[in-house]
Amino acid sequence: ISGGARFGYMLVWVIVLSNLMAMLIQMLSAKLGIATGRNLAEHCRDTYRPAVVWGMWVLGELVAIATDLAEFLGASVGFQLLFHIPLIWGGILTAITTFIILGLERRGFRPLEAAIAAMVGVIAACYVIEIFLSRPDWGQIGMSIVVPRLKGTESVMLASGILGATVMPHVIFLHSALTQGRIITRNPEQLRKLMRFQLVDVVTALSVAGFVNAAMLITAAKVFHGTGHVSVGSIEEAHATLRPLLGNASSVVFGISLLASGLSSSAVGTMSGQVIMQGFLNREIPIWLRRGVTMAPSLIVIAMGLDPTRVLVASQVLLSFGIPFALVPLIQFTRDREVMGVLANSRLTNVISGIVAGLIIALNVFLLYQTITGR
Repeated sequence: ISGGARFGYMLVWVIVLSNLMAMLIQMLSAKLGIATGRNLAEHCRDTYRPAVVWGMWVLGELVAIATDLAEFLGASVGFQLLFHIPLIWGGILTAITTFIILGLERRGFRPLEAAIAAMVGVIAACYVIEIFLSRPDWGQIGMSIVVPRLKGTESVMLASGILGATVMPHVIFLHSALTQGRIITRNPEQLRKLMRFQLVDVVTALSVAGFVNAAMLITAAKVFHGTGHVSVGSIEEAHATLRPLLGNASSVVFGISLLASGLSSSAVGTMSGQVIMQGFLNREIPIWLRRGVTMAPSLIVIAMGLDPTRVLVASQVLLSFGIPFALVPLIQFTRDREVMGVLANSRLTNVISGIVAGLIIALNVFLLYQTITGR
């Protein structure tokens, strides 16, 4: 929303490229779990020195908290906008609802995944409606993908935030855990067959996610940037401004999509934090306690009266900086034939994944340089 309002369609290419990167990275993560029966955090614990493992665990926890902060605040604002209640009550409702969603895990991963998939479906449907109402310029959108560009420090920061919100380092850890015990086999042909199914799963899921992300930016570009509202500075402003520009239905749809997004992602963030702690430290705490601990920073932000939108954007930029600390070990393990067997990366996959890691690191370094120098 911030990127579309400020720069129009210019950053659509960032979403497309980030989504392609996410597909590759999630495939590598899923492959690690299928081939070895162990997740990424467990491999790190067994491979690196204790000091490195503890450092990676701290970084992983910060990333999980940053993710949870963003999604919890998003759902809280969604409750606030839809039901016209104070933000703190939106936060309490978010906490209660997330506990209910996580309670589905007691019946296995399938019911929880079904609930999350349903909420993602709601988000996608909402943005189909938003795009239909806004009628964007598809020619300009295509041009922004064909001719990628950035403009100043703010565009770089927003591009970094989009990357972090798309690739999400905590999900790199989670995906390897979700596939590690689903179907256990060491038969080479069965392993390859599992990976083919997994490829379809990842491409389908991330195509939907990519559509939602692109639809957010495209709608904001058409509705806000196209009408001169380039300084839409908060989610509340976006919600309020949609109403006179597109009608009452659009602002309600926006609130519903925000709520569904926040609740589904908050549940995923809690699961990821559990995997990170169990994998790095070989310790596990009850999911309700995990939820309570990661919820605390969000409630503190709400109680302090900080701007939720700025906190959201900053948290996604932090996610971008956390990606290399998960991606580099992932590439290291998945290229090792002793670890992966028949599912070890091909030479082409190693080259492409190395380029992806290099681009992400370069973007983060460039953002730091621009922020420090003010250029």
